[in-house]
Amino acid sequence: MKFDLSPIDVVDDISKVDFEKNYLNPRKPLVIKNMAKEWPAYEKWSMDYMKKVVGEKIIPLYDSSKADPSKPINAAAAEMTFTEYIDLIKETPTDLRIFLFDPIKFAPNLLDDYIAPKKLMGGFLDRYPNMFFGGKGSITFLHYDIDLAHIFHTHFNGRKHVILFDYKWKERLYQIPYATYALEDYDVENPDFEKFPALKGVKGVEAFLEHGDTLFMPTGYWHWMKYLDGSFSISLRAWDNSWKVKAKSLYNLTLQRNFDDFMKANYREKYMSWKENLAIKRAKKSLLHNLPK
Repeated sequence: MKFDLSPIDVVDDISKVDFEKNYLNPRKPLVIKNMAKEWPAYEKWSMDYMKKVVGEKIIPLYDSSKADPSKPINAAAAEMTFTEYIDLIKETPTDLRIFLFDPIKFAPNLLDDYIAPKKLMGGFLDRYPNMFFGGKGSITFLHYDIDLAHIFHTHFNGRKHVILFDYKWKERLYQIPYATYALEDYDVENPDFEKFPALKGVKGVEAFLEHGDTLFMPTGYWHWMKYLDGSFSISLRAWDNSWKVKAKSLYNLTLQRNFDDFMKANYREKYMSWKENLAIKRAKKSLLHNLPK
């Protein structure tokens, strides 16, 4: 059994008027094929180019193992040099990923290689984006971004499978309380609806990104990603106009995160067990009442 997934809309190009009306305001995902073709990065950003400009920096790596309840959600599993890692993912399937790495810190000329899509919307946070690298088969666990930004996620040098869910499905997805990720005990590609019955009936969307494709992910969208080839992506972030969303973002980044880190540090497995049991109870309750409407 699989989730009920529809394809994400795909366009070659789009005007600001159509983007705002059909995607930004209704908060609907979109894949834009030609946006990055205007960037120098479209031709320049190969694996070898990134290795050349970033160099022998030691970088943290993340794997697909379940989160350690005693550690922050972003705790690394291993380290190696950037060049060693690029060589690894060029040749070998691996679940090791680079998460929230900032290569521009070491290669500021990369700032000249991309263009924020300000012709579509405003509110971009800064000129320093997030970059993500993964080996073939590596998976980004199901979560939504803690700052609730709109995301323009452009992929390079391979293919990536993306599955998205609207924020409204959070309880049916078994969201972990005081966190922005879901229970990690089910397979998003092949969910077990008998063991996790609240997942049945959840509707999502999916896309298969190729080199240069840009995915627009509206604020709060849950996302799961699988690297089908060793490849990498860049995410440009922009604020939503809603002050309610901005207030929720501030709460997530301060009170919620600090509370969660404190509880993890002091109560560890007991706290994590309580959170997982509560996620299951909330999912059952949401299913019982046929939520969301």
